[in-house]
Amino acid sequence: MKDVYQEALKLHAEHEGKIEVSLKVACENAEDLSLAYTPGVAQPCREIAQNKDDVYKYTWKSHSVAVVSDGTAVLGLGDIGPEAALPVMEGKALLFKRFAGIDAIPLCLDTKDPDEIVEIVKKIAPTFGGINLEDISAPRCVEIERRLINECSIPVFHDDQHGTAIVLTSALMNALKVVNKKPEDIKVVISGTGAAGSSIIKMIHSLGVKTIYAFNINGIVIKDDYDQYDFLVKELTEITNPDNKRMTLKEAMVGADVFIGVSAPKLVTKEMVESMNEGNIVFPMANPEPEITYALAKEAGATIVGTGRSDFPNQINNVLAFPGLFKGALSVRATKITEGMKLAAAKGLASLVMIKGHVIHCNINVTNLEKSLAFYKEALGLEEKRRKVASDGSFILVYIGNDFDDFEIELTWLKDHPQPYELGENESHIAFEVEDMQKAHAHHEQMGCICFENPAMGIYFIHDPDDYWLEVLPKK
Repeated sequence: MKDVYQEALKLHAEHEGKIEVSLKVACENAEDLSLAYTPGVAQPCREIAQNKDDVYKYTWKSHSVAVVSDGTAVLGLGDIGPEAALPVMEGKALLFKRFAGIDAIPLCLDTKDPDEIVEIVKKIAPTFGGINLEDISAPRCVEIERRLINECSIPVFHDDQHGTAIVLTSALMNALKVVNKKPEDIKVVISGTGAAGSSIIKMIHSLGVKTIYAFNINGIVIKDDYDQYDFLVKELTEITNPDNKRMTLKEAMVGADVFIGVSAPKLVTKEMVESMNEGNIVFPMANPEPEITYALAKEAGATIVGTGRSDFPNQINNVLAFPGLFKGALSVRATKITEGMKLAAAKGLASLVMIKGHVIHCNINVTNLEKSLAFYKEALGLEEKRRKVASDGSFILVYIGNDFDDFEIELTWLKDHPQPYELGENESHIAFEVEDMQKAHAHHEQMGCICFENPAMGIYFIHDPDDYWLEVLPKK
């Protein structure tokens, strides 16, 4: 078995890092140079001087992010300094480019002073479309982010806090579906109340989880110790430990439905997992070494296990959230990434995963079957498996899926499908059944669809901005 750490070291040494600057325009002769640089470059400068918003039109600002760190909380390695943090920040920039087409620049600062970090970021903000704060220790990271959100006109996002919370909440939503439990009925134990832990606690509480027990290096978070906490943990006393009971992590794990770890290696034993409820969910997320290994948690009887590592099954990683979140924010020139946007991202991410064995029946407008097939392939990686064509040409059934899940989506092409409205030339029509109309309506509105209903038929017609009409039918 290969040693992942030695292989990674070899890769970094061979390439001297992971990112580089590439050119978007030609620079081969004097004419190219006169357009890309002097004298031609003066004209976009004049335009921007007249209208600052034109910086998004003529420069990289619309697709650029600064990845800012002081190296005080790098992975699970702790305060290792700005130089040692650079490989992680380069990796972050790589992920931005690979998964969102965003140009990201790592900036590792040689200061731990929150005031200095805030001032530096404010000074460089005109160059970038957004700021991604990374691996800054808590609670300083929260203070820094909150100040920058208020003082900058571009989106500022601390991924260790909110990116982790988004993907974890998304994973929890789908895991609860698998074990048939509801957020309001479960007991959750969380180890870690720093940047990630505090944000996770707040987001799953917003999701509806009522019983949360939070632990840090000093033990359980409890109102009796309120005066000993920093401002971040003080906020958590209002939504955790509802019975204000002092207990150990081992004691709290008894009868728990979910364990979430964002703390340190090997804090959870096999016996602790065995003491949890049936249908338990274990998310040990400490990096690079989790609170309990995937194999040991499964051996202990955990129903679902997910970690932050890519070499274990069920990886829960921020890369599922932050590239797309920033791409969306930059696309609409959002000045802030709000709590509502974060929760919507978690729900949207969860909605991409379908329950195994579930077949969705979709009626697609006659002229757009191929367009719809292309959409599912590009967006979800679903390939055509088989199709059935009626002998009289009245319909075509196309089944799509992938090689990893045992679900299929059935796309139906009907020659004479009745339309309750007139479709535009490039619009598609999709119809599907749901068990809860009210939740379906709320979900699609949250995703940016324009909804209206036909009360007589009990049908919602939802117009998606991407030229799709979605017809939601009550399941019979």
